[in-house]
Amino acid sequence: MYTDDDLLQLSGIQHIAFCERQYALAYIEMQWEENYLTITGHQLHERVDDPFESESRKDVIYLRSIFIQSYQLGLYGRADLVELILQKEANTGKTIKLSNRDGHWIIQPVEYKRGKPKTDVCDAVQLCAQAICLEEMYGVSINSGILYYGTPHRRQEIHLDENLRKLTFDYAQRMHQLFDTKTTPPPIYKKHCHSCSLYNLCEPKTFASGMKTKDYLQHNLEI
Repeated sequence: MYTDDDLLQLSGIQHIAFCERQYALAYIEMQWEENYLTITGHQLHERVDDPFESESRKDVIYLRSIFIQSYQLGLYGRADLVELILQKEANTGKTIKLSNRDGHWIIQPVEYKRGKPKTDVCDAVQLCAQAICLEEMYGVSINSGILYYGTPHRRQEIHLDENLRKLTFDYAQRMHQLFDTKTTPPPIYKKHCHSCSLYNLCEPKTFASGMKTKDYLQHNLEI
């Protein structure tokens, strides 16, 4: 179990699932560069993350930019959107009561993403981490969450099964290991490197080939 002093930014779990080196460069070395993908992603979130804006229907309440944290994961952050969905009856351990509304409600996190659904687990892991935070904060279990993709304007339900939960805990643990030791892993060059906004800072082709940083700097200074 982690303490307040140990908490890391939850958003980093998506980055470490994509690439450990990207996580370390952005969250340990604090290096970042914007590209088209990150800019459009920020714009999408800006339209969603208004903490003073909420709305509701008869059977759904929408809460935006909600602060969340988990001492099990050692993470904190904000959920883009949390939906409270009215249920016909109480379900112990899965529904909550609200002080200003009648009925019983389940909690469902919704994470907004640009582009199309991905074949990797990066987005699902981030969503699962949000759900674990909400479970810990409100004493409930959450069976599923929603990924909303900006290009097809489509909701994709993600079942938060044991495999995904274990993966989420493993990535969170790895985040703490790297952060505590201030370790930046060496690059592993793959096709997805070209979509990374840190490509020019990372130099994956150069350093993945075995060239040491000292040799790389000496070579470039001589040119």
